[in-house]
Amino acid sequence: MGEQIKIALPKGRLMEEAVRLFSRMGYDLSPMMEESRRLIFPFPQYGLSFLLVRAQDVPTYVEYGAADFGIVGKDILMEGGHDLYEPLDLGFGHCRMVVAQPVGTVLDLETRIGLRVATKYPRIARSHYHSKGVTVEIIKLYGSVELAPLTGLAHQIVDLVSTGRTLRENKLEEVETIAEITARLVVNRSSLKTKIGPVEKLISTMEGALDGTPES
Repeated sequence: MGEQIKIALPKGRLMEEAVRLFSRMGYDLSPMMEESRRLIFPFPQYGLSFLLVRAQDVPTYVEYGAADFGIVGKDILMEGGHDLYEPLDLGFGHCRMVVAQPVGTVLDLETRIGLRVATKYPRIARSHYHSKGVTVEIIKLYGSVELAPLTGLAHQIVDLVSTGRTLRENKLEEVETIAEITARLVVNRSSLKTKIGPVEKLISTMEGALDGTPES
């Protein structure tokens, strides 16, 4: 690649999955897996530079052009409402955005007045209930939302689940799946025009790695 491409990656498990994906694409990013406080990892031999940021910040770095690409969970994209091009579902980091409530609870949402829903994802939750014609009070929490129904703070929660173990341990059950969540590749819209060659090549190479096509 002639022109340098900047890629924003979330710290943590998704970054590890992303590094493995880039390995299948022919890029050795192993230095990023070493213990370090570095936040920028340039790989001039590949024409790539990686920024390590909080997952919630990935779309912002890409939308404003500080990065050309980003890898981030679909939940963050749904919640943020950013203006980004989303060419690929990367298939890893799978979980579900669900509605959950205490086991055995019966709620008639059509007639329920004063329904309170606790969540870290108020935009997603509000959109979901609005689409069903249900009026709710959304309570934004930053910590463990599973506690909210147990203390009477909320009747239901909207949250991400993977195995569902945390819900079960707190005597909560899933009652509805809002969305299946996986990691997505996002691209800055200006980069699609100003760096079209490198951008298209990276997308194509990544798509081939996802399909199992050997790097040529």
